Amino acid sequence: MTSQARIRTQDRPLPFKALTALILGFALLLAQALSAAARGAPESFADLADQISPSVVNITTSTTVASRTGPGPIVPEGSPFEDFFREFQDRQGPNGQRPRRSSALGSGFVISEDGYIITNNHVIDGADEILIEFFSGDELPAEVIGTDPNTDIALLKVESEDPLPFVSFGDSDLMRVGDWVMAMGNPLGQGFSVSAGIVSARNRALSGTYDDYIQTDAAINRGNSGGPLFNMEGDVIGVNTAILSPNGGSIGIGFAMSSAVVTRVVAQLQEFGETRRGWLGVRIQDVTPDVAEAMELEDSRGALVTDVPTGPAEDAGMQAGDVILSFDGAEVEDTRGLVRRVGNTAVGKAVEVIVFRDGDNETLTVTLGRREEAEGAVPAAATPAEPEAPVTKEVLGLTLTEIDDEVRDGMDLDASVEGLVVTEVDEASEAFEKGLRAGDVITEAGQNRVTSISELEERIAAAEEAGRKSFLLLIRRGGDPRFVALALE
Repeated sequence: MTSQARIRTQDRPLPFKALTALILGFALLLAQALSAAARGAPESFADLADQISPSVVNITTSTTVASRTGPGPIVPEGSPFEDFFREFQDRQGPNGQRPRRSSALGSGFVISEDGYIITNNHVIDGADEILIEFFSGDELPAEVIGTDPNTDIALLKVESEDPLPFVSFGDSDLMRVGDWVMAMGNPLGQGFSVSAGIVSARNRALSGTYDDYIQTDAAINRGNSGGPLFNMEGDVIGVNTAILSPNGGSIGIGFAMSSAVVTRVVAQLQEFGETRRGWLGVRIQDVTPDVAEAMELEDSRGALVTDVPTGPAEDAGMQAGDVILSFDGAEVEDTRGLVRRVGNTAVGKAVEVIVFRDGDNETLTVTLGRREEAEGAVPAAATPAEPEAPVTKEVLGLTLTEIDDEVRDGMDLDASVEGLVVTEVDEASEAFEKGLRAGDVITEAGQNRVTSISELEERIAAAEEAGRKSFLLLIRRGGDPRFVALALE
């Protein structure tokens, strides 16, 4: 080996092969150390359990339930048992009803030294009394500060002479599938219990509009509801809420509402005693690939506006058929993401919304309303058109009839409804496959209102001339709008 093939370390030459082996060995050790750190797998969970246990609580609720005991015994007047049974019936109450107490168990955790406690709404819903048991064995009554059934979160408050041990929230958005987590609570009424597992999945949706669940295989059972899910730093990254189980017991599929959702809800409950979510004022549906093709959109993303009731979006000039691509500076991937983002935005804030309309992007400024105040809003009515002579014809597998007074009365349609009524659907057609049925009303075709079959045929011809492969219809069923894209043959 030449002198050039040696590298000197201090004053002694080190062979190149030996140096390479040393570097590779060091790199391997470093990789193993980084891998272990990434996994976050502790030798024991004992230190973490000791750290967090004082902040976790058991919750016992009591509810008064009236029950009927049925007709009482018949005792002849003057019988020696008459006084005895009269006293018995007095205890039962009027009409044979005797109130009884029903108890339920759950879990929760303290988030401030002055006694704020978080649990699930379903744990305390309808309760007359709520009793908090601390890890130390002390017990305190709690009052309800506020609840949010949409996310199943409740905020309670206890009064304590001494500062209470509490835990802080972590950032659930930083959690990755495979990260270690620990759950703590009161499973099956057995008292304080700890279980550990990993994050099995992220961003799960069960049934709610604002769902953002962390799925975990840490054992969660009945009674764990409302308890915390911790990361390995002892921060709460979720509130244990539900399990998927065929028998009511844990099979390793549990769900915790993410702290990203819970922290916003709790902040509003603390400040207002209720939630105050932003409201855009639109009905929307996801953009499917065939809908995107029909609208000449580059990607099947965004939220397609199906209806614009009276409200903030209408005031800003939004229209049915617009595709919302961006909201308040963030891209919109689908309807679920838009609903969550709007709900998390402050009421009264003016936001920029970018919509795709007639082949171009337009920017609208919308001042958000409050969802809780608008949930009973009635959709805006369309302007009625002059009725024409009814015509019936089959188009795209649909037998269509123009609306006149006779059709309107026969189908009990509102006077404001205009369009084409579907009277029959060919079961072999794509329209039937995509859910169109007799009784549906087509109000728009190619993102333009239609009141006659001739208008519909003109729209279809224009789409075919433009080389489009599919055609967009706006269908209303029972007042609810939905866009459907049908292939053009």
